[in-house]
Amino acid sequence: QVQLVESGGGLVQAGGSLRLSCAASGSIFSINAMGWYRQAPGKQRELVATITRGGSTNYADSAKGRFTISRDNAKNTVYLQMVSLKPEDTAVYSCNAEVDQLLVGVRDYWGQGTQVTVSS
Repeated sequence: QVQLVESGGGLVQAGGSLRLSCAASGSIFSINAMGWYRQAPGKQRELVATITRGGSTNYADSAKGRFTISRDNAKNTVYLQMVSLKPEDTAVYSCNAEVDQLLVGVRDYWGQGTQVTVSS
């Protein structure tokens, strides 16, 4: 089994910053892509950003220029640095990891989510 544990969410004023972390642990051989997704009340979950093991990144248009995704492969951890936050960024942010577990194969895992609330 693999566990993903997010941290770093909270309440921040518009224009502020937050840094989210997501650490993976358990039966891990290696982790391919990792990513952050968010879901606002009444809306579908949407992609925020992804990063490959080699460091190639992809961002949603809403995140470009304000959010930075990074990872530490030695720690099996992915980060999301968010600046210039807006009220519309309010959502539950969840991390995702594509985990290679060798004999078990490659499986997708999700964290439990961390709340980000941006006040105006």
